[in-house]
Amino acid sequence: MSTPPRFDRGHTDDLMTFLAASPSQYHAVANAAARLEKAGFRQVQETDAWDGTHGGKYVLRGGAIVAWYVPEDAQPHTPYRIVGAHTDSPNLRVKPQPDSGAYGWRQVAVEIYGGTLLNTWLDRDLGIAGRLTLRDGSHRLVNVDRPLMRVPQLAVHLDRSVNTDGLKLDRQRHLQPIWGLGDDVQEGDLIRFLEQEAELDEGEVAGWDLMLHSVEAPAYLGRDRELVAGPRMDNLLSVHAGAAALAAVSGSEDLPFIPVFAAFDHEEDGSQADTGADGPLLGNVMERSVFARGGTYEDRARAFAGTICLSSDTGHAVHPNYAERHDPTHHPRANGGPILKVNVNARYATDGAGRAVFAAACERAGVPWQTFVSNNAMPCGTTIGPITAARHGIQTVDIGVAILSMHSARELCGADDPHLLANALTAFLAG
Repeated sequence: MSTPPRFDRGHTDDLMTFLAASPSQYHAVANAAARLEKAGFRQVQETDAWDGTHGGKYVLRGGAIVAWYVPEDAQPHTPYRIVGAHTDSPNLRVKPQPDSGAYGWRQVAVEIYGGTLLNTWLDRDLGIAGRLTLRDGSHRLVNVDRPLMRVPQLAVHLDRSVNTDGLKLDRQRHLQPIWGLGDDVQEGDLIRFLEQEAELDEGEVAGWDLMLHSVEAPAYLGRDRELVAGPRMDNLLSVHAGAAALAAVSGSEDLPFIPVFAAFDHEEDGSQADTGADGPLLGNVMERSVFARGGTYEDRARAFAGTICLSSDTGHAVHPNYAERHDPTHHPRANGGPILKVNVNARYATDGAGRAVFAAACERAGVPWQTFVSNNAMPCGTTIGPITAARHGIQTVDIGVAILSMHSARELCGADDPHLLANALTAFLAG
């Protein structure tokens, strides 16, 4: 195949642009789709009949996207190479009846989504973004990316023990943001405001999926700018890298596999949704692609049996202030390259055979890599990896980039790791 492009710090610059432009999972998939469109991909509708033509295609469903490239000589039983990721991040989500307030303050009622670090949402300038559903069933993205709301922390004078006994936040009472002044709660006020922002008529919005985000821009950090601070790296860093890798290998006609990029919603709350990894979306796309190319159930079984997925999600870099929380012999470092995530209790899907697949891809890409395993005394998180492996019966390997401040409103990674990951994913998809 032709040599795909090598990613460098320009990829990291572009990641920062992508993060800033993707305050919600709906914006993230729209931006990923736009990048794939530039590489020649075209959207197909799940409600339409599919044909078996070659080329790049993608499906959008809510906050999820599945994209794939069919080489011209692909057979119905040709296996897939999949990069999996997720589009959602822990944050504050707007409730169905959002308008509230007390004591002269106008507030917005929010619900906690995922395992967010609650304190990181205090005293930040917050915008609001997401998806509006209109009365005709269509959708409109909205993004108020300016200081609009704030969750104010209680002053130390009124909480004298905060620096000795620790900050204690009640999820219902203490995380409700303020966004103005007024004694009367006006029902429908927030949605009317967003209709104006989206240039819609009043009353046109029938439903919404809205969330808050920090309006502080991603930035390089450190004396030598060797770090990047920004929001939603878990897991838009992998979404950005996966889309870039798929675009890089598309157009090559001697690929031994059909490369796929799948980014799901709802990973942070268990993946059990029609747009989650535990839903049927990925399996349906792969099966329909087999059948559209004239395949049988036997071809489908052969294709799935030869398929491999890299589940790419962020992991923990060793924290210099809490080194005892990490495994004593596994200390992933920033800018050390992507990590292989291992857990023998299948919280990650990696096994020895998967390790060999990942090591080979990194070797072809000339990329260093590291291994992550949890301290035995600490509970281990999980990813879409085990779900993908179990649901579809395909070999899956868990990998990612090591970061600090995971699930914070603002996370931290090495500035070289995003492009090192993208190069490894490109080598994997190219076979």
